[in-house]
Amino acid sequence: MTAQIRIRAQRMRDALLRLEHDVDAWVATAGAGGAGPYLIPLSFLWDDGTLLVATPEASPTARNLRATGRVRIGIGPTRDLVLIDGTVRSISADVPQALGDAFAAKAGFDPRGLVDTHLYFRIEPFRIQSWREADELVGRVLMRGGSWLAD
Repeated sequence: MTAQIRIRAQRMRDALLRLEHDVDAWVATAGAGGAGPYLIPLSFLWDDGTLLVATPEASPTARNLRATGRVRIGIGPTRDLVLIDGTVRSISADVPQALGDAFAAKAGFDPRGLVDTHLYFRIEPFRIQSWREADELVGRVLMRGGSWLAD
């Protein structure tokens, strides 16, 4: 158990630090028509309150995101988790130069230079949860309906 249960304001600060500084996340999607879940690690960029990810156009993740527009993302270790449910707001193979450069700098690779065409997906969170241990399960919801909750 953690030594002290964090208040919501501290959890929000910690979640935002993780979003700004972590590089990789577990991205879970599912296909349309009840197709099973698909989970992969992807690099991300936290940009203007949304996450930007890139994946090959022919990948199951790209197909699922295009088909359903829904995603679940896990960031951090299991004992310091930020869990995000989101919707795909836009899809593009061509991103603005500055945004592509920022993604490449954070991710450590540039999808624009790869042989396989990569699509960029901008994910808008509608629910964010954060907890470390079982004692933080109560109050784990930090965002609901796309709005941060007050403390």
